[in-house]
Amino acid sequence: MQVVILCGGLGTRLREETEFRPKPMVPIGGRPILWHIMKTYAHYGHKDFILCLGYKGEIIKDYFRNYHWHTSDVTLRLGARPQITYHNTHDEEDWNVTLLDTGQETQTGGRLLRALKHIKDDTFLFTYGDGVTNSNINDSVQFHRKHGGLATVTAINAAGRFGELAIDGGKVTSFQEKPNREAVFVSGGFFVLDRKVGDFLDGDGCVFERQPLQTLCQKGLLQAYKHHGFWQCMDTAREQEMLSKMWQAGQAPWKIW
Repeated sequence: MQVVILCGGLGTRLREETEFRPKPMVPIGGRPILWHIMKTYAHYGHKDFILCLGYKGEIIKDYFRNYHWHTSDVTLRLGARPQITYHNTHDEEDWNVTLLDTGQETQTGGRLLRALKHIKDDTFLFTYGDGVTNSNINDSVQFHRKHGGLATVTAINAAGRFGELAIDGGKVTSFQEKPNREAVFVSGGFFVLDRKVGDFLDGDGCVFERQPLQTLCQKGLLQAYKHHGFWQCMDTAREQEMLSKMWQAGQAPWKIW
């Protein structure tokens, strides 16, 4: 399945890093958090990525254009006939990465809407470029196909500053963006979507987490796949430091590959 990843936001709460690079390129253990997210999807066989770029998107383009250069040991032969020899192979040889410029000011729903023209199948995966998890992606896809709605969100236990979900059985009955109180389940940001969600998106100013998801809830078309394992976003320098320490200690629960 194709995977759409939002990579265009400003990341203002991580200004120490995002002043110089887009948030998905902030490193954990020497690799961008975006790489970690993509490795998770690839582990489950989903290696066709659409990256929705915006703020400092040229840095992400450069990273993938020169992927071998950034990830390999190299030997350079200089002179009139220069030659580069790469000494490493990697598991990303069969990845397909579409780098889509979705605009500097475009909101989340607008970026998703722009990506839809590159979606080949009726169902696809969708997430943000700033969170890692050990959630079973394929189990969420199977759950999505069984319930017959247009959208599935991975629901996790976390503080209520994320999109709060009210769940009746599996059906999501309400979606509230960033409430000010604790919630039993909140949106973990990993979605399985039907391309018909495009009918609920309206232009570059559309915020996916507001009217589109709220309308899907009201129509009974959004379901929750409950995940009780590891999930963590990277919004602050403290969270980046925590994830980096987990990786360096060999205790990164999201490293399932």
